[in-house]
Amino acid sequence: MSHDADRTALGTALVAELAKKTGVCWLRPDPAAGPGVPMRWHAVWHAWAEDALCLVSGGTEQPLPDLPDGARVEVVMRSKDNGGRLLTWVGTASVVPPGSEHWGPATGALVTGRLNAPDLTTAADGWARTSVVRRVVPTGELVEAPGDLSDTDHRATPVGSPATTRGPLPRILHRRVTRRPKLS
Repeated sequence: MSHDADRTALGTALVAELAKKTGVCWLRPDPAAGPGVPMRWHAVWHAWAEDALCLVSGGTEQPLPDLPDGARVEVVMRSKDNGGRLLTWVGTASVVPPGSEHWGPATGALVTGRLNAPDLTTAADGWARTSVVRRVVPTGELVEAPGDLSDTDHRATPVGSPATTRGPLPRILHRRVTRRPKLS
């Protein structure tokens, strides 16, 4: 086995292990994903099933841009211990149609990992009607790996939002009051 094959096998095993232990990752479509697809990072919750990262979006679920079948995406996984960036890998996204061979395992894993769904018994049926379930299969290509992380800070300008603070800002408790001393 060559050095590159060893690195690919190790990377695939690391991707699987991290995906099983964490529930959130960051996903960015590849610039070649198509026109109109925003090239920014999206925080997504996920589940791992059948050697693929499974995601649900749309409807009442998390927002994610429309990724065409076969679109390449970059995925950043973090360390569960300290929350730092640990691994960035490339995968191929595909839509999982309801009733397909991957639908049952993907939605089963997503339902198991879903923490605040109103009714877990009907979640998969609701996703079939209003949402999109996707699988992201690792290609074996690692962009960043432990010991080989880039020095860039990966900061980005937050996406604009119409959200505002309603009313006055909250009063801060236990703030030190500064008073002018009495001179006479």
